[in-house]
Amino acid sequence: MNKFDSQNTKQLLEKNLISEKQYEEIVAYRSLNIFSLNTELRFFLYLSVLLFTSGIGILIYENIDSIGHIAILSLLLAVIVVCFFYCFKNSKGFQKTETQFEHPVLEYLVLLANILTCIFIGYLQFQYKPFGEHYGLATLVPTIVSFFCAYYFDNRSVLTIAITGLAAYVGLSVTPQDLLNNNDFYASESLSYSAVILGVLLILWTIYSNRISLKMHFSLVFLTFALHIISIAAISNLLHHDSLIWLIFAGILAGSTFYFYKISHEMKAMSLYVFMIVYAYIGGNIFLFRIFEDIDFSDIWELFIFLLPAYFIGSIVMFVKLIKNFHKEIAE
Repeated sequence: MNKFDSQNTKQLLEKNLISEKQYEEIVAYRSLNIFSLNTELRFFLYLSVLLFTSGIGILIYENIDSIGHIAILSLLLAVIVVCFFYCFKNSKGFQKTETQFEHPVLEYLVLLANILTCIFIGYLQFQYKPFGEHYGLATLVPTIVSFFCAYYFDNRSVLTIAITGLAAYVGLSVTPQDLLNNNDFYASESLSYSAVILGVLLILWTIYSNRISLKMHFSLVFLTFALHIISIAAISNLLHHDSLIWLIFAGILAGSTFYFYKISHEMKAMSLYVFMIVYAYIGGNIFLFRIFEDIDFSDIWELFIFLLPAYFIGSIVMFVKLIKNFHKEIAE
């Protein structure tokens, strides 16, 4: 038993939260140095799903002429049907509260079946166009399937696919890097507003789900997507040439920061708190730059150069202090 665990266990005994006998049993158990491989095994299961689906994609790409489209689609459909049949057969059915499969492998079979479904529908649309020129339907259908699977099988990984598909349906790429590189928020105000509306809808759905006690453990996933989408859309538009537009998005970012500051404390979610601070810091600096961009600082530019290192060092110190205080708060 390491020093940290020993001290914490001793404190529990001193506060009379555990008995002397319980303390001795804990010390004896930890002295065995038993550790769990659960995380490592789940990681390799997740990795195997990614490698398998990647292999399917490479196989299709390299042998598309020799295998044939019908054969590939038939093989994909057969694997999907088998996976879903096995998962439905061994699932506990839909429940509003958090549920788990009796065997963890089934959780990754659901993920595999869902990814293959997305590949199947995308390949089918690309090759045969069953949805015509309505490519949005080819995104919406696997998105609906993903949401159904996420809630029925209680699978967070599938839920992230579903939210990503929903964002793609309204014209977004959800990863932060793609949002900055591929989505032209600056040129398309409607895309920016769509991003904010989507983020707000995810927040409202989270609030509603918590009120009716529907998969409350999904809240962090929904709120994480909402935080990234709203914040990046707002920050991207802080550089807009129209003063009214960038002020509107400055207000949106301020409102988002306030909300996620409160909710991160309520949920004790470190990830939300950290990203909220990062986005607020970036947005705050851009806001100050826009406020003072028309002021001539040529006479005191040397002072700014002198203060700049101190500003960044102070920002780092403040960031670390905020994280430590938050960690201390959620640990109590």
